[in-house]
Amino acid sequence: VQLQAFGGGLVQAGGSLRLSCADSRRTFSNNGVGWFRQAPGKEREFVAAVNWNGGYPKYLDSVKGRFTIARDRAKNTVDLQMSSLKPEDTAVYYCAASRNSVASSLRENYHYWGQGTQVTVSS
Repeated sequence: VQLQAFGGGLVQAGGSLRLSCADSRRTFSNNGVGWFRQAPGKEREFVAAVNWNGGYPKYLDSVKGRFTIARDRAKNTVDLQMSSLKPEDTAVYYCAASRNSVASSLRENYHYWGQGTQVTVSS
């Protein structure tokens, strides 16, 4: 598994962005995949996760109803659609693949990490 995250950028509050996580080796189809974020001076926190077949999505409470995680089997990506963005969503966003097939909110369950992509939400 070799993950790449892309799609970040600068957006105004209330706007939308779509992040994508791709596996360049096309081997994470059987893994749970999650998105995490890290703001300056803060711990990396869980944002969303989905299991191997796109089911059982999990979300951080503060993003429920605004973010949607989904697997795109045709493109072999796991996408994070972010809407109604707030300045507090500003962070570097990372995607990660778990050691197994389930969705997890626990950072220690993730073995493979991609490089981060910056999301900046201006007020």
